[in-house]
Amino acid sequence: MNEVDIALRRLRGRVTSLDGTPIAYERYGDGPPLVLVSGALGTATAERPLGLLLARRFSVLAYDRRGRGGSGDTAPYAVEREYEDLAAVVAEAGGEPALHGTGTGGALVLGALAAGLSTGPVSVYEPPYSPEAAARYRGAAALLDRGRRGAALDLFLADSAVPPELRPGVVELAHTLAYDHAVLGDGTVPARHLARVHARVLVVDGGASPAGSRSAARALTAALPRARHRTLTGQTHEVAPHVLAPVLEEFLAEERGTSEAA
Repeated sequence: MNEVDIALRRLRGRVTSLDGTPIAYERYGDGPPLVLVSGALGTATAERPLGLLLARRFSVLAYDRRGRGGSGDTAPYAVEREYEDLAAVVAEAGGEPALHGTGTGGALVLGALAAGLSTGPVSVYEPPYSPEAAARYRGAAALLDRGRRGAALDLFLADSAVPPELRPGVVELAHTLAYDHAVLGDGTVPARHLARVHARVLVVDGGASPAGSRSAARALTAALPRARHRTLTGQTHEVAPHVLAPVLEEFLAEERGTSEAA
């Protein structure tokens, strides 16, 4: 089945989180379940290029985090509510699905696991644990508190690869930068918290990413009890889906083989 066929068979649905918030998702492909968790300003639609590649071997479920896309946004916000959202999506996926989180989505996944969520193997791509990233999120959150959505978005995207002409398309998601700030915290790797994560974790970074991102990936790997690290040569924080997908497939195949052997 090619990517076009998979896309045409895409299923959309909603689950209800513990506080009653509807969480929208899309699902495609056949095979073991895999949940994709987006980072800052991401949605299920943004995860689709990676998801369609992975859907050749997995049943992929990508969702809109609260406040984004088709999902609700019940106030007041708390990181714990996002953990509950993810738990509802995991239950919808069935069994103990694998998880992959990008950017702050990776930090969200690891936080939920440390809080007790049970899943299969986990991969994360460059959770932004660094003082520089935390300062950017903190600055954006402060501007949002003053009602300056456009300025918050401009600050956050100042060094990104998103061209100015595409930024109006994500302005409606600007308020969720404050949510990602809460997920990330002060930017340090929460080693004591992550010591409670028992899932096998693959921490991935890009060889062309800033030195701070790569240092953070190594520190994160060291803080997790059952983690390994991999660098993708030539990749930046905006990782190419066709480069990342086979790495995730290989990792998940190895983990599935290990589980079956045990």
